[in-house]
Amino acid sequence: MQFTIEQASEKHLHYAEAICNEMEASAKVRGTGIAKRSPEYLQKKMIQGNAIIAITETGNWAGFCYIEVWSHEKFVANSGLIVSPEFREFGLAKRIKQAIFKLSRSKYPNSKIFGLTTGLAVMKINSDLGYEPVTYSELTQDEDFWKGCTSCINYEILISKDRKNCMCTAMIWDPVEKEKDKKLKIEQKVIAKERLSRMKKKHSLLKILSMKFKKKSKTFLNLI
Repeated sequence: MQFTIEQASEKHLHYAEAICNEMEASAKVRGTGIAKRSPEYLQKKMIQGNAIIAITETGNWAGFCYIEVWSHEKFVANSGLIVSPEFREFGLAKRIKQAIFKLSRSKYPNSKIFGLTTGLAVMKINSDLGYEPVTYSELTQDEDFWKGCTSCINYEILISKDRKNCMCTAMIWDPVEKEKDKKLKIEQKVIAKERLSRMKKKHSLLKILSMKFKKKSKTFLNLI
């Protein structure tokens, strides 16, 4: 089956209510928490271009995810990942996450991208994208973000632990740390290349010395 995975816009506004209903229904089936969002909230994300949507060939929505911006763009979250039940065997979740991650990096290149999830599949996808597990203290402390958790069934657990822990696993992709890792890998490659070059030169020198020694030995034996 073919899907169109694209940046959401005003032409997708009519899908918002169905997506919102499926988010809530899916959370109830899994028995896990999810911060509820209204159709109007999802429509706002579509208008802003801060969402990715997957559409089938027949024009049905198949999956969705949106971006939230916090702490003056210091943080962005890829939130609300949902795939319609009838399309959950096509690897859509991973493709949507990859698309929303790419969109986030394009629109907010200096922001830390984070997520909170109880789903092992989402954790695996995040890990493949380069996210690292972190403590809650490393997430945005924007009060509006944490207010979004009030509709979650696990909210009392979050409050009882003073927002330091809950049922969700926190993960972050930090552009600064990734740039450091990139530079370190480049430096390591340069060092490895230089080491290999020295080894080759040493090997060549030993080979030349060995040939000279053999030549001298042969000359000496001929004199005897």
